[in-house]
Amino acid sequence: MSDVSFHDLSSATPEQRANLLKRAEADLSVFVEKVRPIIEAVRTEGDAALLRFARDLDKADVAAGGLKVSEAEFDAAFDKVDKDVVDSIRFGIENIRHFHEEQRPETMWLKEVRPGAYAGDRYTPIASVALYVPRGKGAFPSVTMMTSVPAVIAGVPRIAIVTPPTSDGSVDAATLVAARLAGVETVYKCGGAHAVAAVAYGTETVKPALKIVGPGSPWVVAAKSLLSSIIDTGLPAGPSEAIIFADDSVDGGLAALDLLIEAEHGPDSSAYLVTHSRKVVDAALAALPEHWSRMSEQRVEFSRAVLTGKRGGIVLTASLEDSYRFINDYAPEHLEILSKEPFAHLGHITEAAEILMGPHTPVTLANFVLGPNAVLPTSRWARTYGPLSVTDFLKRSSVGYVTSAAYPELAGHARRLARYEGFSSHENAVSEIRDRYLGG
Repeated sequence: MSDVSFHDLSSATPEQRANLLKRAEADLSVFVEKVRPIIEAVRTEGDAALLRFARDLDKADVAAGGLKVSEAEFDAAFDKVDKDVVDSIRFGIENIRHFHEEQRPETMWLKEVRPGAYAGDRYTPIASVALYVPRGKGAFPSVTMMTSVPAVIAGVPRIAIVTPPTSDGSVDAATLVAARLAGVETVYKCGGAHAVAAVAYGTETVKPALKIVGPGSPWVVAAKSLLSSIIDTGLPAGPSEAIIFADDSVDGGLAALDLLIEAEHGPDSSAYLVTHSRKVVDAALAALPEHWSRMSEQRVEFSRAVLTGKRGGIVLTASLEDSYRFINDYAPEHLEILSKEPFAHLGHITEAAEILMGPHTPVTLANFVLGPNAVLPTSRWARTYGPLSVTDFLKRSSVGYVTSAAYPELAGHARRLARYEGFSSHENAVSEIRDRYLGG
């Protein structure tokens, strides 16, 4: 398997090392220019543009008046999906719900910061949110589960899913099953940049939303970038990326098995095996042909493109410390720590959106059923963002309440600071003028 990209970090130049950190969406300029006219068409033409783009871009036959999934289509979806798959969706949603229920903060808290003076926070749900569920390289009911459940737990009054239609103008049946079981009944048949524009501006059928969340292609990322002043685009979630970190206590064949998980999403994914062990490298390379022989042709094509390209392969480091340093510089979306003692490594990793510990916790479990959210920041945004959570669907208001007894002390300090900063109206509002109105 000499065609798999191999990078010896000990001899890499600064430029070569920097190139290893690049993602598919690093340069969106080509996509931005193509997306601009799509956005403008949706803004000015509404449903007509969505129907045209469904035909021309999604290669789907969506009937006029059929952009919104009907109740009958929801009902029929349960007959189209195997009962075992429905049961697994239920199982996953149950775990995702248990996890995210623990995230929901109390509606309001107040702390007495001084005798008689109270300050705190109040959380209320965002009024309307759109959930983007991709379709281009497969069907993803798991994304529906991961985005819908926390939105429902947060209490968002109006939740809608946007997802590309299939060629016959329908929506993936398992996605509809997951939506209904999670508690979402509004699904629109549109994807890509035109879906982002639709929920930003609204059309005759699609209601505008205040925020959109969910992963997508560079086309979706570009549209979010252009529309960020119109709609809150949430955490940056682009094409999949993963680092499989392995020490010398595990078989490299296992590392190779997990390296393919995110690599099979598509050729725009990023996936690296990072290790300081040459033994692990050799075993991984030897195991890849067998793993590929058990995959579908399309997924082999996708993962080969990643592992033989510029955004994937094997990174050999000089030491554990070098491995930690590379991982933190990369700030991956998904990180597996393959080790018999994974907690020995955990304290050295500070920049990763998701950290999965030990040989029994592959990304597959986290993507579907473990419970933590699998919608994660990509392209090094794990340095400042965390996974999608209930709080992404809530807005926080500061709350303050000062009693008459506490007011004089606070007013005196605030008045002096207002005077120092030169804000006379601020000063007047806590001066003797206020005292007269208050009868003091």
